[in-house]
Amino acid sequence: MVATEFSRQDRIEAELRALPVRPGVYLLRGRGDAVLYVGKAKSLRARVRSYFRGGDSRAGIGQLVERVERIEFVVTRSEGEALHLEQNLIKRHRPPFNVRLRDDKSYPYIAVTVDDDFPRVIFTRERHRRGVVYFGPYASAKKVRETLDVLNRVFQFRPCEGPRPGRRSGIPCLDYHIERCLAPCVGYVSKEEYRRVVDGVVEFLSGETRPIQRELERRMREAAAGEEFEGAARYRNRLFAIRHLAERQTADKRSLGTVDVIGIAAAGQTAAVQVFPLRDGRLVDRHTFYLENPAGQDVPALAEAFCLEYYGSAPSVPPLVVVPPGCGGDGLGEYLSTLRGSRVEVREPLRGEKRRLQELAQANAELALAGDRADSERRRLRRIEALEELREALNLEILPVRIECFDISQVQGASPVGSMVVFEDAVARKAHYRKFAIRGVEGQDDYAMLAEVVARRFARLGVSPGADGYDESFAATPSLVVVDGGKGQLAGALEAMAAFDLPRVAAIALAKREEEVFVPGRARPVPLARDSAGLQLLQRLRDEAHRFALGFHRARRDARARESLLDALPGVGPARKRALLRHFGSAERLLEATSAELEGVPGIPPRTGRAIHAALHKTGSV
Repeated sequence: MVATEFSRQDRIEAELRALPVRPGVYLLRGRGDAVLYVGKAKSLRARVRSYFRGGDSRAGIGQLVERVERIEFVVTRSEGEALHLEQNLIKRHRPPFNVRLRDDKSYPYIAVTVDDDFPRVIFTRERHRRGVVYFGPYASAKKVRETLDVLNRVFQFRPCEGPRPGRRSGIPCLDYHIERCLAPCVGYVSKEEYRRVVDGVVEFLSGETRPIQRELERRMREAAAGEEFEGAARYRNRLFAIRHLAERQTADKRSLGTVDVIGIAAAGQTAAVQVFPLRDGRLVDRHTFYLENPAGQDVPALAEAFCLEYYGSAPSVPPLVVVPPGCGGDGLGEYLSTLRGSRVEVREPLRGEKRRLQELAQANAELALAGDRADSERRRLRRIEALEELREALNLEILPVRIECFDISQVQGASPVGSMVVFEDAVARKAHYRKFAIRGVEGQDDYAMLAEVVARRFARLGVSPGADGYDESFAATPSLVVVDGGKGQLAGALEAMAAFDLPRVAAIALAKREEEVFVPGRARPVPLARDSAGLQLLQRLRDEAHRFALGFHRARRDARARESLLDALPGVGPARKRALLRHFGSAERLLEATSAELEGVPGIPPRTGRAIHAALHKTGSV
């Protein structure tokens, strides 16, 4: 062990001596060559050496340095080029010690599918599709849905799904009759007219609210002058809704132009960011982000890391970004300018309205961080309370730090599967979830299926790291095993566990109907109050196991249904199966296809297409 450590130190010292005095990107790699941290530097030698010479006193640096096995670097021509490369490498490797947005894929957006003939305006949590214009991210999904509801009443864009509007019936749906759609599906509005409607939506979401207000005012007056009072009332109501929505979203600061104002607060391994986007002087929203900061980086480093990730996938970059004091830099401005395609200024305001707005964003960030930390502490205390309550109520020898829950999903014995979900410290450990396809049980015997799953799980408990069959999740010993069901399921699990040496592993069952908790050797269930933290933790475990098993069961069932349908088609082999699924997307869509559509599938001869249609028409659905 000493020789290994000595050789590691020698290797790192040699790599430190080889670092150049040039800008670039460095990768600190750990065991198994895993990337622990990616950073950029004006001088690679000075920056990387500071980690190992005690020049960096940030909280998490000691843990990082202890795990470094190898140093890798890439020289660049400038700091701005290093920023680009750093961002690409962070996205690729997702290093554990880098700053990253917490739940960065979960923020809501409004998307406009501008490439469709009749575009949709929809709620989404993704932002990567081509031919789609995104607005956001927004802090509240509720506000996004309220905004879409108001916009749909005013602009009447189509709410139906899919790239093409309408249904196969050829008649307009209810949305047309309640004035929520212009019915492009039946030709009641042309592509050009519908496009102008969508352009109005884009204009409004971009901050230009006056044009639509003026248009609604004009229509209201015209309807009133023509004594069409019901129509005038509808336009009035739409005008009020738009005004309310615009007032809720905007605050005039016209002299500021288009700018993002950023405030950052950091404490320990967490940080909060507030972004105030001003468009043509109007504060159109406020975005709150939480960062994971395992290395304990300071505010300038957090600002740079946040801007790289946020603007790297944002739909647009403003010409001016206002950041906290000490967070400016030519490299960041150069990087953002490349993304925008024109010059972007990163400014630290000293006075005036921009300074006031930055201080306001900073105050909001500090409040958000304090609230998040208070929520985290309440959740932590609640988790401790739940674990302590379970230990007392179930008479456990130790605190149930690791709990594993098992469930079975099947329909009349078809495609039976099992699931194992894991909670550690009362928090879901999703990387340790496992699925099981039932192998040795015929029929609908849930007890035997559960016993098989539990036995297969504990059969791999003693496998050493590096050995065949090693699995990190199976290598950990649980404190408590929970099965979804009653006494029968618990008996099946205990019988399976009896074949292994598990002296400190307890087992219980949670019956769903009355939320009863059964333990071995006790005829009656253990009483737990419905609002108790312990029972709520068990319910979360059970529900998560059920969700995970059901998803796997549906996937296997759908795969088998698709395979049986395609296998029965004449003249269809593996290549043509792929061609049909690629063209239609699903078995359901294939069943709806006409003979002409099947004849036109690339890779399928017309004669075979007609034969497929005849077979489907004869057999109906499968």
